Amino acid sequence: MSADFWAGYLSGVVGIVVGNPLDIEKVHQQTRRHATGRPYSQSSVAFMKGTAAPIFGYGALNALLFVSYNRSEAMLKKAASTQDAGWVTWTAGAMGGLAVWIVSAPTELIKCRAQISNPATSSWTIFKQILRTDGVKGLYHGGVVTALRDSIGYGFYFWTYELAHHYWPTAQKRDGDTASGQRETSKVLLCGGIAGIATWASVFPLDVIKSRLQTQQHSYQPATSAAASVFTYRGIASKKRDGAWQIAKDTYREGGIRPFFRGLSICSVRAFLVNAIQWAVYEWIMSEMNMSNKHAGLLPEA
Repeated sequence: MSADFWAGYLSGVVGIVVGNPLDIEKVHQQTRRHATGRPYSQSSVAFMKGTAAPIFGYGALNALLFVSYNRSEAMLKKAASTQDAGWVTWTAGAMGGLAVWIVSAPTELIKCRAQISNPATSSWTIFKQILRTDGVKGLYHGGVVTALRDSIGYGFYFWTYELAHHYWPTAQKRDGDTASGQRETSKVLLCGGIAGIATWASVFPLDVIKSRLQTQQHSYQPATSAAASVFTYRGIASKKRDGAWQIAKDTYREGGIRPFFRGLSICSVRAFLVNAIQWAVYEWIMSEMNMSNKHAGLLPEA
């Protein structure tokens, strides 16, 4: 496997572990309408709900994303005979976003349903439940919205990172100068965090629709004095299932434009932390692996 594959995979896993507690809160705010209270307990175990699917799926997704982006960018630059074009970076990111759809659609579906489940249900149980009720097709429920969100979002993701990286001053490296290395790390962290916020700001309404679309099969009944809160699963064949357009209209009727941005604040905090760390891990692994290959004679000296 290539260096960017492993760098993408490991950085994706680290990002999920760091960001899952805030992601639970994001999905909770996006999918809850007028009910009060929370469908999960405030325990350390609850904050890791829905982690299994993203850890296995998002690692592969991130690996596929970076490999697809790097290959697409190289191809577009060669075809356009240019090295510094913003549209090339954005288009390569969008192509990478479309490439990960086959992984991101089922991963997002399982993750969202695991996060709102009460009592807590494992990702594996939800996976089997979907297959048993709806078959493989059920794993891609909401896939079109997911693909649209990913293509647009990752276009802005890479474009913003490269733009911020280009305009942020680069530290002058000197032998034995640890300060320059620290400034370079700070630059990667900041640029990655900015890219994460820009990504989610550009596609958050689509993400709200996606989350509601993928979790609508769970009918929420708030707790009463006689019974606890429960979620009842309905398959995609249910007549009560709405499409993305209907969900968008219902969301607008719920409160105008505001529901489409509910949860954006917590999502922005999460996006900055997760993507700052992801980019730092990615750049560090790429640097280490390229250095190892250079010492092994697999890469030419600069």
